[in-house]
Amino acid sequence: MGRQPHTSRGVLLTANIPQLQNLIKRDPAAYKEEFLQQWNHYDSIRRIFELKPDDDGQRFRELVGFISQVATCYPKETAEFPSQLSTMLLEKYAVLSPDTRKTLVSNLVLLRNKDVITSIELLKSLFPLLPRTTSSTLRAFIRKTILSDIRTANLRTKNHKLNRTVQVMLFGMVERGMDAEMVGDKGKLRNGNAGEASKERGEEAIWAITLTKELWKKGIWNDAKTVSIVALGCFHPVVKVQSASIHFFLGSEDENEEDSENEDKGPDVKNLRHKMTVTKTTRSKLKNLEKKTKAANKKRAEKKNHATPNFPALQLLHDPQTFGEKLYESLNRYDKRLSLDHKILIMQLLSRVMGSHKLCVLGFYTYIVKYLQYHQLRVTSILVSLAQSVHDLTPPDVLTPVITKLAHEFVHPGVGSEVIAAGLNSIREVCRRQPWCMEADLLGDLIEYRKSRDKGVVTASRSLLQLYREVNPGMLKKRERGKAASMGLASGSEPRPFGHGQIAAAGIDGLELLEDELERLRAEDGIEPGDEADDDEAAWDGWDVESDSSEDSDSEGWMDVDDDDDVEDIVVSDSDDEKPKKPVKGDDEKEKNGDEETDPVEPSEPAPPRLSTLGTTKILTPADFALLNELKIKAATKEAENGGGTSAKRKLAALEAARKSMPQDESFISEGDILGPRKKTKADYAERMESIQKGREGREKFGSNKGKKTKEAPSSSTNREKARNKPIMMILASGTVRNKKKASLREKQMKLRAHIERAKKAHH
Repeated sequence: MGRQPHTSRGVLLTANIPQLQNLIKRDPAAYKEEFLQQWNHYDSIRRIFELKPDDDGQRFRELVGFISQVATCYPKETAEFPSQLSTMLLEKYAVLSPDTRKTLVSNLVLLRNKDVITSIELLKSLFPLLPRTTSSTLRAFIRKTILSDIRTANLRTKNHKLNRTVQVMLFGMVERGMDAEMVGDKGKLRNGNAGEASKERGEEAIWAITLTKELWKKGIWNDAKTVSIVALGCFHPVVKVQSASIHFFLGSEDENEEDSENEDKGPDVKNLRHKMTVTKTTRSKLKNLEKKTKAANKKRAEKKNHATPNFPALQLLHDPQTFGEKLYESLNRYDKRLSLDHKILIMQLLSRVMGSHKLCVLGFYTYIVKYLQYHQLRVTSILVSLAQSVHDLTPPDVLTPVITKLAHEFVHPGVGSEVIAAGLNSIREVCRRQPWCMEADLLGDLIEYRKSRDKGVVTASRSLLQLYREVNPGMLKKRERGKAASMGLASGSEPRPFGHGQIAAAGIDGLELLEDELERLRAEDGIEPGDEADDDEAAWDGWDVESDSSEDSDSEGWMDVDDDDDVEDIVVSDSDDEKPKKPVKGDDEKEKNGDEETDPVEPSEPAPPRLSTLGTTKILTPADFALLNELKIKAATKEAENGGGTSAKRKLAALEAARKSMPQDESFISEGDILGPRKKTKADYAERMESIQKGREGREKFGSNKGKKTKEAPSSSTNREKARNKPIMMILASGTVRNKKKASLREKQMKLRAHIERAKKAHH
């Protein structure tokens, strides 16, 4: 055989790119010439590829991957490489094949991981691709890359430069479509050329809102600039963008929004229905589809009912008054273009902003009156929006027509009991926030419904009566005020007028309970009153709070307060123009010189509250506050059990809810507060199984307790004993009774003779 011709090293390496890549990483300088050959090859193919993107796509993708791997070895030669990939993606995206798009995106991410490009350069290339890509796989990859890159940059400390740059980009994506005309989502306006153009404008903005919401949800961004981006989306002309932005503040999930990968999406009902159309339909498949559909609907309802408002985002709003006025303007201006569901979304957000920041958007109450009808769709959500928009600074004269409309539409004998209960509960929630909006004559008519036969109506009417016994008993008749309210009026106490704030707190609520408990614990442990300094320092162990040692508690800034000082001499008030109270019976005995000793308080006068000095003599630790909460719950429970009334029960419920770390704000209510207590609904599967398991406690498996506790010798009951306890209708259908009816005279005589013979034998 002849000798084979010698093959040069360059030809071998040109044909085997993975081998060349491995060798370059080991010794970049020795293989620089081979790299330059591949680079020139890449450059020539790139120029051709820009003119004809369909030519030699496989070879182009191989060279792009090769250069991305070795770009760190030759930084000067590949300086323009990242910008070339980015330019090709942004300018030629529509004509590139899906494989080429994926290759270019993945290699840009690879260059970012190798620190060839910065995060800002990568994100500037990826953000414009989100609304343009049609591949769900590539879109999910881009979305995950953006979120992970920003999260990594803010992992140890906040990367303010990157965050500001990205926020400006997202703000611009939302702002670019703001000058368009509002199209709406009602009727024919959703179709046609206007709808298609609106959809194209909204794709970029919806992705900006979606990414902003994800970064807020993951705790990466939590500043006011983030809230400003979503707040701008609430006024976008595309309804889909508005809906996603409003759901962010409401704390609920948008149906049009894509779920994150880590979230449980539940059963794919759409996929199951599609399979039913292309495969054979069987009874088991139909049953499975029905089960999956029911589970999906239940999960969607749970998400909707358990949504909690985004309290931090509402508090971080810039200029809430302007934000609320613009929301009302959008609601009123495009009333005929928007669907009812979207208008209710805007109502809910506007009402929560009004209640949270105590805004006065008076036109909202005039607008909402036309929807206050019992046959209105989703009227419960509208009533919730009305109630939570009211606060103590809302003018009463604006709310009086609303209360009158509610009473005329919902509370009269011509409607059902559930409608009356909903109307009374709505009136109560509005009056709880602004009691002066109610008229005395109307109040007298409404509380007469406490004599109704329906439980929900009675509860709603009594709650309204109890509310005015607490806030303004003077509007009630004397026989309806109750004992506590009548005694309060007799002592001269008056309700707070409109616009007056609450009385300033004189100390920490319930602090005297903690003082008594600490004294009891010290007495049990045998600790003297001056030996608790070391205990105060040890009480901070395990809490992530920095504090000074208890030894420094007597340093500058603190002063000793004697327990013998006259606490009554200290006057705490936040009013600049206090006026003297009108003289009441017994006031001449109380008005004396402050330096002189006062006479004992008359039995008819309320005793002054006890002021604890624990807050001025001891630094309270988190453990002390935790103990204080438990003591307050225990005291409220005892008060409720001893006949404290509905106010004590309400206080106990609020304390228990606060212990469970639930966000409590009186300005936010749910539809359950409007509907009130209803008849017990049918238990679901989980509740039935829980009841079954509860009944099996203390019982042997597959065993019965019947006959084992009442008899001396444990045994089961006989069939004759069981027959005695059977219902009469079951006995009538039994074979024994039917045979007796069909028996002949001869059979009856034989049976009677046999019975007599057995009796004689038993007697002998």
